[in-house]
Amino acid sequence: MIYLDNAATTLRKPPCVAQAVAAALDSFGNSGRGAHDDSLTASRTIYDTRERLARLFHGRPERVCFTCNSTEALNIAISGLLGPGDHVISTDWEHNSVLRPLYRLREAGMELDFLPADRRGRLDLSALPGLLRKNTRAVVCTHASNLTGDVMDIAAVGAFARANGLLFILDASQSAGVLPVDMERDGVDVVCFTGHKSLLGPQGTGGLCVREGVEIRPWKVGGTGVQSYLERQPEEYPTRLEAGTLNGHGIAGLQASLGFLEETGQERVYAHEYALARRFYEAVRNLPGVTVYGNWDDPVHAPVAALNIGDLDSGEVSDELAERWGIATRPGAHCAPRMHRALGTEEQGAVRFSWSWFNTEEETDAAAEAVAVLAKEWQV
Repeated sequence: MIYLDNAATTLRKPPCVAQAVAAALDSFGNSGRGAHDDSLTASRTIYDTRERLARLFHGRPERVCFTCNSTEALNIAISGLLGPGDHVISTDWEHNSVLRPLYRLREAGMELDFLPADRRGRLDLSALPGLLRKNTRAVVCTHASNLTGDVMDIAAVGAFARANGLLFILDASQSAGVLPVDMERDGVDVVCFTGHKSLLGPQGTGGLCVREGVEIRPWKVGGTGVQSYLERQPEEYPTRLEAGTLNGHGIAGLQASLGFLEETGQERVYAHEYALARRFYEAVRNLPGVTVYGNWDDPVHAPVAALNIGDLDSGEVSDELAERWGIATRPGAHCAPRMHRALGTEEQGAVRFSWSWFNTEEETDAAAEAVAVLAKEWQV
């Protein structure tokens, strides 16, 4: 199989990831729930992973809080910082992991505006000031579109947020591990990330890195292993946002994948993945009947390419790619309804190809050739 669905989850992981998870299964006690060796082994691994993530995002280790994925992290950040009476600015690029928590708060009395995308999926950040209100509290947006691969100028968004005293909550689901995020430089207050995509870690891992001074109301409360006689959740980070037993085994795998990325170099990983995505784009962009979405004139682009062939349903195209060539892609709406409406693909959806460090030029060329065959057949 040629696996090109890495924006959903990376299938191939560095060998050290599985090895770390297997070792943890045989050696980890419950972190923070004892002072014996097995508990301390888990605690040390978890803290080291916090340190690695803090280096990645230029945050502080004690402000890295673990979750099951970025969806949980975004729910924690959005629900814990915003509420009725607030006004929030978001964008048409967003995934449902951002949209649905915002819509739920809107039902409770929060006000919400979206920076619109044009027919090509582009955003005009110069229009942000026009969305400001007296009660605007935050900007919540993605770093990279999971549909088109277009990349947000987060430094510009951060500067806008700082200039107007707003919180900046960033969804780094598609960027963490492949595009740089510097919380201080970019003016980001909360970075929400997942471990199973470009960080090359296990599913069931993720979290949020919170800037010092930002106090998030706990989304869930319960056991923490410390301050057990308190009737409320402890206020100190990270236990403030980490009720219940952590996924220590998965975090051990994430620690290993972060080590792999540090050793390999994020810039090198991005260069490889971008080169493959660009190679594919150049091979298919002028094929008759093929429409490729997104802004490929931008020199920074996530390793994602979405396309359609004529009026063919995206699910039909994806099935053909899988059945005839063994190519795994993602069709449909990609949990990005506003972006599909902007692109005019709400009914058709789109076929998304996405690359990781472990893909090759040969796989990329095979995928482009398959698209060419389907495009020719559509014309006939």
